[in-house]
Amino acid sequence: MHMLLSRMIRQSELDRGLLAYREGMSADGRLRAGIRPGLTVDIVQKQDQASGQLTRGVVAALLTRSPSHPHGIKVRLTSGQVGRVKAVLSPTGE
Repeated sequence: MHMLLSRMIRQSELDRGLLAYREGMSADGRLRAGIRPGLTVDIVQKQDQASGQLTRGVVAALLTRSPSHPHGIKVRLTSGQVGRVKAVLSPTGE
């Protein structure tokens, strides 16, 4: 029962993200459709997960193959840094 409820909540959160993306609102990084090379994003790198420190950069490549991920789509920035997207900014950095 708990797993089913957890799965339903997670799907609901993803649905809200997709709706926000379709309405042109700022994406939160959990949907692959809202991220593409050239966008400016904030990521959290593996070593910064505990502190939550964000790194801003331009997407060079998408590394997550699935259409969504609950912790954010994994990307490689043009600087070579790898992390999960926490916020999608405008192409010019806001």
